[in-house]
Amino acid sequence: MIYLVRHGEAAASWGDHPDPGLSELGQGQARSVAKILRESGARSAICSPMQRCRETAAPFERDMRLMARIEPLVSEIVTPKGVEDRVSWLRGVMSGTWDEADAAIKDWRRDMVEAVSALPDETVVFSHFVAINAIVSALEDVPQVTAFRPGHCSVTELARTGNRLIVKTRGSEAATKVL
Repeated sequence: MIYLVRHGEAAASWGDHPDPGLSELGQGQARSVAKILRESGARSAICSPMQRCRETAAPFERDMRLMARIEPLVSEIVTPKGVEDRVSWLRGVMSGTWDEADAAIKDWRRDMVEAVSALPDETVVFSHFVAINAIVSALEDVPQVTAFRPGHCSVTELARTGNRLIVKTRGSEAATKVL
């Protein structure tokens, strides 16, 4: 099993801060998901380099006495150069399809799916809303960028069938707004 975990609630929206840490609620969510992951049999982790993911991974790292490998491929979707209004740009991307995405975003999605597919079983991936959607939509062949709305610290489980990953269960959903 591979576990995709969306980071806990951030202390600020990314529209207000480029790399916020977790809010107090988010820190509690991170402690709770660490217990769930430990009890599920997770044994290793990779993590987006973004602060909110690093802080979400920290309780699991402490509990398991390990350090998550930092993996830029599972970080936030990269805003193309020249985009001045990230919020509007991201709203457009999230309401669209992967076919409408530019080549760099399609490459990011492909590379991320390949990297996650190569992970050993019982690995946790601490990541982000769009990144998790990129993986799930690719595995389920869903054309929309937003295949579902994973809540903070939700756990999406991926299982192997042969040498292919499938979505076993989607994480719990929450109302996520792009502010």
